Amino acid sequence: MTFDYADFAAAFPWFFPVAAGLFGAIVGSFLNVVIHRVPLEKSIVTPGSHCACGTPIKWHDNIPVLSWFVLRGKARCCGRPYSFRYAFVELLTAALFTASWLMFSPAKALCGMFFAGCLLCALFIDLDHMIIPDTFTIGLGVIGVVLSVFVPSLHGQGDGVFIVGALQSGLISIKGLLIGSGLVLWIALIAETLLRKEAMGFGDVKFVGAIGAFTGWQGAMFSVFGGAVIGTLWIGLALLWRKLFGDRVQVAPRAETPEGAPAEIGLGVQIPFGPMLAVAGLLYFFGLDGWLNGYFAELAAILQ
Repeated sequence: MTFDYADFAAAFPWFFPVAAGLFGAIVGSFLNVVIHRVPLEKSIVTPGSHCACGTPIKWHDNIPVLSWFVLRGKARCCGRPYSFRYAFVELLTAALFTASWLMFSPAKALCGMFFAGCLLCALFIDLDHMIIPDTFTIGLGVIGVVLSVFVPSLHGQGDGVFIVGALQSGLISIKGLLIGSGLVLWIALIAETLLRKEAMGFGDVKFVGAIGAFTGWQGAMFSVFGGAVIGTLWIGLALLWRKLFGDRVQVAPRAETPEGAPAEIGLGVQIPFGPMLAVAGLLYFFGLDGWLNGYFAELAAILQ
């Protein structure tokens, strides 16, 4: 007796979306560890999850999402409060994984899950430390090109001969990587010349290239200009918050957490652009591509 995916999915349509969501919550718990430890150059494997007081966290206190609500945001061992952001990352990852499975073919869905997980890591690391590690820029870009070759459906290819679709998909990915990083590099250089100071970190240049490897040049362009719009809204809301509630604003709650205390970020001159790029990249990948690609086609025709 062989397993037939189509028949099983038809008989139990809820199973795979629910499984994707649960898997996403578990992955989200791991992403919290990555977000905290990678910038500090700590192992993401050992030691196991532990409270800031040093006490190892037991498995029943480390259930994704549920444990935060059961414990009411406080460590069982010492009563230290820890941020709701931990549960939020788990919920967001679960939602994105579920959306990926519902929207795409299984192969592209798995690529989308990986892409979303990496973008979430880069987003929150940049919020906390104003850096994006090369793992989520250069590494993500290289993996994006490789996945594009082996999963042509990532770029809408592969309906005919596999090798042809693989080559077409790989070229789309490489073009997205080069155009994305090149576009941001020129914007950064021009802005630096005009402002006489660094306007954008080189990590953002590499990050947009990585996004382009998964979304093509259209997604890379949208991540830049869509990210700028999101950033403008962010700054406006932050300035309003400062006016109403004081000179400093926290991007996320910064209480002591079971994995440590993330660095507090105040509202100042420098604002990380990586989170805006990540949000725009996710929006494009998870739905806006179909709406925007017509405009990009017209733009490409004009430039030819």
